[in-house]
Amino acid sequence: MKVGDRVRVKTQLSVFHHPEHKGNSFEITGLEGEVVRIHTEWHGRPISPNYPYEVRFTPRFVTHLSDHEIELVS
Repeated sequence: MKVGDRVRVKTQLSVFHHPEHKGNSFEITGLEGEVVRIHTEWHGRPISPNYPYEVRFTPRFVTHLSDHEIELVS
């Protein structure tokens, strides 16, 4: 996957930081969004984060996901 790809959450996944559901569990399974950043370095040093894909679903809702949680949308 690369920046700009459309992706869909393929695993059962709940988040607690959705702006319209703050503090409550919100199921994001099946939501589609766009990869806006892939975290591969920090302060110029290579890193291997657990959740490297930063995905934007709405202008106010962004979350970090792993490659096993998302799939490309064709």
